Amino acid sequence: MRNLTCIVCPMGCSLTVEEGASGTDGLPSLSVMGNRCPRGAAYAQEEIRAPRRVVTATCGVQGGTPGLYAPRRVPVKTVAACPREKIPALLADIYQTQVSLPVKAGDTVIANWKGEGINVVAVRTLM
Repeated sequence: MRNLTCIVCPMGCSLTVEEGASGTDGLPSLSVMGNRCPRGAAYAQEEIRAPRRVVTATCGVQGGTPGLYAPRRVPVKTVAACPREKIPALLADIYQTQVSLPVKAGDTVIANWKGEGINVVAVRTLM
């Protein structure tokens, strides 16, 4: 039995997840209790079986005018959620990426990371 707090909507339901017998797909069946909407049950199923996270980080900046207030890093995030076990590899690639100025919020910094369908975009405009 696992206890989770649903983060899909502002209600923050306290979820209890119990594993049952294995089904035809080889995965144990999950029974979710405490959810007030179907989204809570779907969230609990995904969180137990294949947790994913939106990743935020910063990547380096190259170019631009040097000076005291010159930006050195630009904040970035993934557009889609990344499987939790692949986050360290994604972060390593983000930290090694250098972005040329100017960059606008929403510009793609890394497209289709390792064929996973995960794009990394800038979240701040820097000139």
